[in-house]
Amino acid sequence: MTIHSTHPFATDDDPVRRFRGRLGGSVSLWCAGDGATRAGLTVTSLLLAHGEPPRLLALLDPDADLTEELRETGTAAVSLLSWRDRMLAEVFAGLAPSPGGPFRAATFTDTAWGPRPADAAAWAGVRLESEREVGWSAEVTCVLEHAEVGEERHDAADDQPLAHRRGRYLRWPEPS
Repeated sequence: MTIHSTHPFATDDDPVRRFRGRLGGSVSLWCAGDGATRAGLTVTSLLLAHGEPPRLLALLDPDADLTEELRETGTAAVSLLSWRDRMLAEVFAGLAPSPGGPFRAATFTDTAWGPRPADAAAWAGVRLESEREVGWSAEVTCVLEHAEVGEERHDAADDQPLAHRRGRYLRWPEPS
């Protein structure tokens, strides 16, 4: 893993990147693999399509280790991160160091779909259905096979969902 010297959502003078930065979204952590071959990536470009079966769509970096591992295994564990997971999000985005690798930044639990943070309040197990190139991304469509949503504690600031907008992390909803 390389620590990037620039921010992946830097806007410079590019109006498309500036527009994307204003969309914002929940921060998720996609993890695939098991044992020695595990990969993960922080992802905010995702959409849930309810139906029979429900599907989770995401835009992934086509060259990311996570994307390769998802292609190989066909499954991933997708965890929604909370405010307390800001550093974990940075580690898996390649923006913060993690001696020993990113999976040392937290405690992970292995699932049938891949590893997930042990304290993730909301996570899903997905199976890759299809992939196509969209712009500079790999759009993956995954069948949502399993979902768990723990009890939400909106009174605890650290348990609030983590969102990303305009290059920074926010609590969602933002505390008043």
